[in-house]
Amino acid sequence: MATKILSDSTAYIDLETQRELDITIIPLSVHFKDESFKETKVDYDYFYNKIESTGCIPTSSQPSLGEIHEIFRQIVSRGDKILGIFISSAMSGTWATALKAKELTLQEFPEAQIEIMDSYTNCMAMGLQVLAAARIAHAGESFKAVLEAAQQTRDRVRFYFVPETLEYLKKGGRIGTASALLGSLLNIRPILTVDMKKGMTHLLEKARGTARALKRMLELMEEDHKKYGLKEIIVHHINAPEKAHKLRQTLIDRYAVPVSIISIGPVIGLHTGLGTVGFVYCTQS
Repeated sequence: MATKILSDSTAYIDLETQRELDITIIPLSVHFKDESFKETKVDYDYFYNKIESTGCIPTSSQPSLGEIHEIFRQIVSRGDKILGIFISSAMSGTWATALKAKELTLQEFPEAQIEIMDSYTNCMAMGLQVLAAARIAHAGESFKAVLEAAQQTRDRVRFYFVPETLEYLKKGGRIGTASALLGSLLNIRPILTVDMKKGMTHLLEKARGTARALKRMLELMEEDHKKYGLKEIIVHHINAPEKAHKLRQTLIDRYAVPVSIISIGPVIGLHTGLGTVGFVYCTQS
């Protein structure tokens, strides 16, 4: 009996890694007035260009109960165990739906072993939790060891990012029009992070311009590096590859740890918009 690792599409784990570590990804969806997409099936450039050209912010939706339940049934019917790690329950109903799917599955397969874990975050801050669990599962370790690997990583991840514009936060109702206008006039950039206790994105600090915001974010990372050491860094961006590559090179020059670049997809990206850049990292302890 193997342990199968499941997550949702907001982890943004690349396809090659999914296949290599046998990770099952359940997609969320995005909806414009005239068309809808599974997040894993839409071209990112098309999606963001449509927002820019129409000025309309789409909505997102979680996977259905039936969809998650069917995936669970298929796995446990083969005798395998499940660890599902999902986007923060404070950001989406996906985790709660997975719990319901677990209950339905256990009614049919009462001996099945299913654990549903709240990542308290999203993007590769969740993805690193998924990868940690998948690597242990792939090595054939116990279900307990797999779960502990994910939980330990959850305690050690950090996620900082800065939007290039406040327009998306304004259109999405996450910042008032007056605040957005004032911030734009003064070139204010919010440094955003995810509170790993509440599972919500919140404003950490403000800076005058993106360069200063990134400088402050790097200072925060350096503080953690000195206290705990760094294990891995992922640069995230939304349609801003040049900024991402520049930031990656800065990090490579500073730290002897793996640094990769991963684009943020539609479900998370629609809240912060084009030009957003940031990073996720995991500490050693």
